[in-house]
Amino acid sequence: MAGTFAVVLAAGLGTRMKSKTHKVLHPICGKPMIQHMLDTLNTTGFDRKIVVIGKLKEQVMAALGEGYEYAVQDEQLGTAHAVMMAQPQLAGEDGTTLVCAGDTPIIRPATIEKMLAEHRASGAAVTVLTAIVDNPFGLGRIIRDEETGDVLRIVEEKDATEAQRLIREINSSVYLFDNRLLFDALSKIDNNNSQGEYYLTDCLEVLRGAGHKVGAFITDDPKEIQGINDRAQLAVANGIIRERIALEHMKNGVTIVDPGNTYIDAGVVIGADTTLLPGTVLEGKTVIGEGCTVGPNAHLKDVTVGDDVKIQHSVLTEAVVEDLATVGPFAYLRPKAHIGKKGKIGDFVEIKNARIGEGSKVSHLSYIGDAEVGAGVNVGCGTITVNYDGVNKYKTIIGDGTFIGCNSNLVAPVTIGNKAYIAAGSTITDDVPDGSLAIARERQTTKEGYTDKLDARLRQKK
Repeated sequence: MAGTFAVVLAAGLGTRMKSKTHKVLHPICGKPMIQHMLDTLNTTGFDRKIVVIGKLKEQVMAALGEGYEYAVQDEQLGTAHAVMMAQPQLAGEDGTTLVCAGDTPIIRPATIEKMLAEHRASGAAVTVLTAIVDNPFGLGRIIRDEETGDVLRIVEEKDATEAQRLIREINSSVYLFDNRLLFDALSKIDNNNSQGEYYLTDCLEVLRGAGHKVGAFITDDPKEIQGINDRAQLAVANGIIRERIALEHMKNGVTIVDPGNTYIDAGVVIGADTTLLPGTVLEGKTVIGEGCTVGPNAHLKDVTVGDDVKIQHSVLTEAVVEDLATVGPFAYLRPKAHIGKKGKIGDFVEIKNARIGEGSKVSHLSYIGDAEVGAGVNVGCGTITVNYDGVNKYKTIIGDGTFIGCNSNLVAPVTIGNKAYIAAGSTITDDVPDGSLAIARERQTTKEGYTDKLDARLRQKK
């Protein structure tokens, strides 16, 4: 039975990126650009996907993992030479092979599906993905037979005549081949050119010369075929994919007040009737429930948010916020922060590796780290869990319904029971039983008339 195969070219370093990171690993909306292309191939159901690697191959393999086959091109001798590296895996197979570059992340699954359908229906040996653009300067032009519409050849800018340069249909460097014919054609091309390289486009002429049909499929969105060679093009691609992601969420019932100023990674999940305000950044595996308001200027990474939650002007990383809770403004939830249902985390509060119980409030200017806070607890302004002695971290436990007065230091390890009361300004070093009041501060001393005596003493020193 004929299969579908893909050869994704990712051997070149991409020197114009000026980076120690391989070009195809630069992220777009939260994942490497090559992963966008591979996800498109996964969505369209290709049976096998072979990634051709070369420069910094260890980086690419580490990033993509074991879900793909690899072929190694140690010496970069052109696009056709790169495809030849997949010969041991694919030669002799019956089916259709897609050849594309790893730096073309904008192509949509629907485009590949339509291209496949036309390729099969036409009986072509090879089909080229093309686009009609307003400014084709510097790009390969598609030369067609005026009668049949078949592709005669692809002419590069430097080789084109004045008449050919007026052609607006350009090559995307994405091809669908009959697999057996592809490797037969590869065996017949040479590197007789100024660059001394083997060009994949030469396969088209070989196939046409052998009497095979060479077709083309025109995408209705020229943006799709944009490759990425430098940071400027990376930014453009980010913008295009970010716009697509935002549009999809809006179609699913999410209100995005300013899509151009909202940044959502590809893997983020958002429930209906949630509103994203300007300056919101949602990264990684963030999941947000229904009816939430996030922003303005909220940054969430790998965060799970329940329903009807409000988060504003805050940073959250690897945290959980349950239903009906509020966070911010200006709060910082670090990894393993867990805010219970109806919890309140207010301004200039930092939570780290701590569970805040249902309905509990940490309203302002506090640090709660390595702690378990029960339900219905009120943590007063300026409260600190003193969890670190310079070597080890220790835990603070606060029971249900307890009131922590302002400016309290809870020196861990320490346990405060249910419905206890910590007087303002206390430094608690011992456990506090249920229902107890703990006062741990110096008794106030008042010296009447002291101000005049101090002033006189200071004046004598002048």
